[in-house]
Amino acid sequence: MNKIVTKKVLNPTVTQMEIEAPLVANKAKPGQFIILRVDSEGERIPLTVAGTDKERGTVKIIFQVVGATTELLNSKNEGDYIENFAGPLGVPTHTDGIKKVCIVGGGVGCAIAMPVAEEFHRLGAEVTSIIGFRNKDLLILEDEFKACSDRLVVMTDDGSYAREGNVTVPLKEMLDAGEKFDMIITIGPLVMMKFVTLAAKPYGVPVTVSMNPIMIDGTGMCGGCRITLVRDGERITKFACVDGPDFNGYEIDFDEAISRSRMYFEYERRAHEETCNLLRQA
Repeated sequence: MNKIVTKKVLNPTVTQMEIEAPLVANKAKPGQFIILRVDSEGERIPLTVAGTDKERGTVKIIFQVVGATTELLNSKNEGDYIENFAGPLGVPTHTDGIKKVCIVGGGVGCAIAMPVAEEFHRLGAEVTSIIGFRNKDLLILEDEFKACSDRLVVMTDDGSYAREGNVTVPLKEMLDAGEKFDMIITIGPLVMMKFVTLAAKPYGVPVTVSMNPIMIDGTGMCGGCRITLVRDGERITKFACVDGPDFNGYEIDFDEAISRSRMYFEYERRAHEETCNLLRQA
């Protein structure tokens, strides 16, 4: 079992925790993830490693409360324990040879983007970060991005904070102005990553996307996290848990990925409601 060392509410639907897991903390790299179970009867869910403290032996996770398991996890407090915390899993984000990078994060995807931006900053790359949220109340990690970015642009869909609009607006402005990036890395909702990729395509800038579909075992055995790449007209099946989560954005069949992501929406909604009712009665 693993102890919850700290808990912090980042906004009304997003929570940050530090989990005591020294073996994971010692090996995890930006871009990798863990799979946890809250209790012995719970489902396994993947969460990206949002940071590590090797000296304290802790791993930071940031999650959005959207389903039954995240609701149950959010009911835990500092000093409580969770059943399992396995990792690190997945392939770390590629950083070799990248001297100028643009990190584009959306919503809770910024929790995944932030440690990637920090790693590029640590390696001496020039980091431009663009982060977007639906509104001011959902803003997270602005100070952390400021600390590791040479340039930071914050966007809100409704204009309630910083600039109004989505993340592709400043990205296209930069590219139109002749800005050159070795790589654009985008992490967030599938629709956002699709349109970031489309915005970058006319300029020929390499785009890496972080795919986070449903996962169960995290070892490629269940097939739940399969995605389709289209390469030279050939459709290729890959598994996000072992082949990713990072992929070439130009090869992703986003329409299929978006369709698959909605398969369990109604089930998740009902499970979330049932869990909320049980927690209220407890």
